[in-house]
Amino acid sequence: MPPYAGPPVASRQGDASSPLRLLAYLALAIVLIVLDDQAGWLARLRAQANVLVQPVWALAGLPGRLGTQVKDNAASHGQLVAENRELRNQLLIANARLTRLQTAALDNAQLRELLNVAERSGLDVQLAPILDIDLDPVRQRLVLAAGTRDGVHVGQAVIDAGGLMGQVIATTGNSATVLLLTDPDHAVPVTVARNGVRLIVYGRGDTLELRDIPLSAGVEVGDEIVTSGLGGRFPAGFPVGSITALRPDDTHAFLVGELKPAAQLDRGRDVLLLRPGAAIHVPPNLPLSEAAGGPAAAPATLPASAPPAATPA
Repeated sequence: MPPYAGPPVASRQGDASSPLRLLAYLALAIVLIVLDDQAGWLARLRAQANVLVQPVWALAGLPGRLGTQVKDNAASHGQLVAENRELRNQLLIANARLTRLQTAALDNAQLRELLNVAERSGLDVQLAPILDIDLDPVRQRLVLAAGTRDGVHVGQAVIDAGGLMGQVIATTGNSATVLLLTDPDHAVPVTVARNGVRLIVYGRGDTLELRDIPLSAGVEVGDEIVTSGLGGRFPAGFPVGSITALRPDDTHAFLVGELKPAAQLDRGRDVLLLRPGAAIHVPPNLPLSEAAGGPAAAPATLPASAPPAATPA
């Protein structure tokens, strides 16, 4: 033995058996594969193993599922908020359109009523839209979008489908100012339609008032009051209002009556102006709308308003 060679190393027993063990494991694996394929011996074992491993798989996939769910919830919430906002906007638009249609329908109904009055009652009238209103307790006036260029003149009577509204007191080329019956500066000669008693109606800001009613006049609550035609300012027979209350005055020598106006002074968008020289066919003791809706017995034919006269004080 060469001097540089070390002592002989004894071979280990495990080195020789390693290939044998590998072959044994391989053979065992092949046998198990064949038996499982032919008879399914390992199916139950695999099923039990899957049951045992399933919680581990679920736990491992939990963060991913949570992240996906949070992301989906955030997207759904944002989408719902956007859809809610869009639906609210659509609802507001629809409500605005509905309100506009309802207003237009109401305006059309009032306009048809005015035109029916003019057509069926034989009134020579002019339709004028209301431009502005002034219903202050001490000033009851309207501004019409019609003036001298449209043939409007001072003193012209103004009516609606219910009855007398007032008279024109000022004009420009494109507008006219109407003094309403309820203005404190306005007074109208009238008669009680039931018995013909002549009285004067005064404006009270929001109502009408009859003053100096004789105790012997036989005036009652509910009596209809119409224009008398005296003074030449208003044609006779136009409804002015109905008596709602009667009370003694301070001297207890006369009665004072409160009237509800026949005309709708605080409503509508249009009025009718009586043209001069027109033949008026207004049945007494009937609102104009009722007179237009059916035949009237013995209608009175009267001339239209004469040249302007002083308004009775």
